[in-house]
Amino acid sequence: MNELRWHPLLREWVAVAAHRQDRPQMPTDWCPFCPGSGRVPETYDVWLYPNDFAAFQPDNPPFAPQTGVYQATGARGFTDVVLYHPAHDLLPSQMSAEHWQKVIHLWTSRYRELAANPDVRYVYIFENTGQAIGVTMPHPHGQIYAFPFLPPQIQRELDSASEHFSAAGECLYCSILVEEMTAASRLVVQNDSFVAFVPYWARYPAEVQIYSRRHCGALPELHAKEVYDLAAIVKTVRMKYDSLFGFSMPLMMILRQNPVSGEHPYFHFHIDLLPIQRSPSKLKYLAGVESGAGTFLNDTVAEERAEILRAAEPATPG
Repeated sequence: MNELRWHPLLREWVAVAAHRQDRPQMPTDWCPFCPGSGRVPETYDVWLYPNDFAAFQPDNPPFAPQTGVYQATGARGFTDVVLYHPAHDLLPSQMSAEHWQKVIHLWTSRYRELAANPDVRYVYIFENTGQAIGVTMPHPHGQIYAFPFLPPQIQRELDSASEHFSAAGECLYCSILVEEMTAASRLVVQNDSFVAFVPYWARYPAEVQIYSRRHCGALPELHAKEVYDLAAIVKTVRMKYDSLFGFSMPLMMILRQNPVSGEHPYFHFHIDLLPIQRSPSKLKYLAGVESGAGTFLNDTVAEERAEILRAAEPATPG
């Protein structure tokens, strides 16, 4: 079964994909993402792999919402896996900036392909890392979901950015970047094109946002130098995370981009990194208050975590 069901209380779509129950859970004797598996080329640098347990598929019925309290519609879209590297045990932080460039180029080319599809409204590029996050395959990889609708958190952020733009006549993200650059206490690392900081309102322990200095909306708008600088700053932040407690940080990395159609001058490309490790032995769980009320309780202070991350020395080669 693969469909979308409307949640009338929260006014959002829930993807029902019962076949995902059968996906493997951290197999140790075989990996479909490794060269020689028969599922991928014998050699590759980066590779786009169609998800075997897709939540959205191009041959599903079209997205055509109806009326009524209980609604269901087709989960038409795409669910891709982006294989970062052929080496099974390599950490993302161990990949060179040059190799991260290859990942970004693959993200960008796939974004363009999906954005041209009339069934797609939003291209969502993300990565889950670590068993604590719920990763089911240990090979270094991320994912791309092409949604036939705007996901609720994306819509909420777009609405906030649009309202600020209308009221103040300026980009909300550019204003945030000025605030963070002025305060400086939450900055982690920066280069010519991007700035990484622990946001003032951080919800997760050592949460980091990466903003482009130049106002742009999505990956295809980045210049060649910006692509390299993005690769470099992602690598640096990932190395700092993995040196924080001496092991690979369980986290979510999420690219925030424009919807694929329409004009959105108020939106600004950025990346969210959401780690859940709050100490060497403690995780941040999204329990009753976060999951039930939507209000986050953060056990860490943004300025203190930023200072620790600034001082963190890379613990991995590359």
